[in-house]
Amino acid sequence: MSDSQQTDPAPQWWSRPEGTADSRRDAVPAPRPEAGECGDGDEGSGSAGQAAGAPGPPAGAVRYDPWGAQPLQVVDRGRDRPGFRLWQVAALAAATALFAGGIGGYVGVLAERQSGTRLELPQAAVADKGRAPDSVAGIAATALPGVVTLHVRGAKSSGTGTGFVLDPQGHILTNNHVVADAKEIAVTFSSGESVTAELVGRDSGYDLAVVKVSGVRGLRPLSLGNSENVQVGDPVVAIGAPFDLSNTVTAGIISATGRPVTAGGDKGDGSDISYVDALQTDAPINPGNSGGPLLDARAHVVGINSAIRGADKDDPTRQGGSIGLGFAIPINQGKRVAEELIATGHATHPVIGVTLDMDYTGDGARVGDKGEDGKPSVTAGGPGARAGIRPGDVITKVDGQRVRGGDELIVKIRAHRPGDPLTLTVLRDGRERTLDVVLGSANGS
Repeated sequence: MSDSQQTDPAPQWWSRPEGTADSRRDAVPAPRPEAGECGDGDEGSGSAGQAAGAPGPPAGAVRYDPWGAQPLQVVDRGRDRPGFRLWQVAALAAATALFAGGIGGYVGVLAERQSGTRLELPQAAVADKGRAPDSVAGIAATALPGVVTLHVRGAKSSGTGTGFVLDPQGHILTNNHVVADAKEIAVTFSSGESVTAELVGRDSGYDLAVVKVSGVRGLRPLSLGNSENVQVGDPVVAIGAPFDLSNTVTAGIISATGRPVTAGGDKGDGSDISYVDALQTDAPINPGNSGGPLLDARAHVVGINSAIRGADKDDPTRQGGSIGLGFAIPINQGKRVAEELIATGHATHPVIGVTLDMDYTGDGARVGDKGEDGKPSVTAGGPGARAGIRPGDVITKVDGQRVRGGDELIVKIRAHRPGDPLTLTVLRDGRERTLDVVLGSANGS
């Protein structure tokens, strides 16, 4: 091969096109000059790339150097686009999940609230609130407007009881032990209206009292029934304020009639003992029910709730409230006493004019040998003397009903009015005889 220097012009592809050079001048760096290379327009001696006398590149052209550090052309890809890193993807996913969870929770709560307000459980439609007149609800609706609660303040104590309206004039019947020694009496109606009351009269022997309110409009007196019509097993309703719970309604039956009940006796001289030929009921009665009405199926008052029988004091299971043994004063007796208290301020007691031996333990009521202060045990000219009763006689029956002691005899006598005739069965010298007596009258206490 000849070692001669090529004199032909350089191939065209060795030269950068002018248009390209101009358009890429800022992006493509100039070729690196070689040792001994002259600047533009100069001829260099001993140049390896260009023979002497050979025509040079056109003016302004850049010679291509295939061994330069930089390429001839650089592809312009524009600004680098930021790519997603793995941690960025994870962070984005977590943020999306949290956001979605928050939105979901809020939507769930909102949906729950909306669904809660829209939830409707099955329920009976509003029905007629009227009740049969002889039902417990019907009896209560009829009687409640005429029942009152009494708050009594005394010199040493205070208490709560019940009463019921007798007439449009404002007379109210209650128990004597509710208002005994009262200094202030407040009466509260079922409507909530409260007024003061004054004592009209009271009787400890019957345990009954009448108070009166004034200036109260729309009074609803209760209808009085007839206690002679009451039979064992009849349904009854009691209304009162047990433990100051006003307008409390309980129901039960008549458990017995003619129960001889004595109450009181706290004074020790017998002046405060009450004798009641009571109606027994299992309708719950508790402290505070005293003086309230016992009503029959027609909402008529047949008794005045007055006493309960609790467990024995030495019984470890003793209850302070009702154990199903309640006692009411028959309304026939209550009506007569109330009429007398309203008319005169005191009541009369039917008597037979004898003094009883209360220490007698045999069967029946024994007439004492001596009366009080050494007086005769049979009052001269009294009902008993006119009937032929003698000291030492044992009275065993009243109108054919057996009596077992002095208390029972008093109860049976006080169940009647002064002037009523009675038939007494008397045991004298081992022989029974029948005596007719017309009851006399004595002022009560």
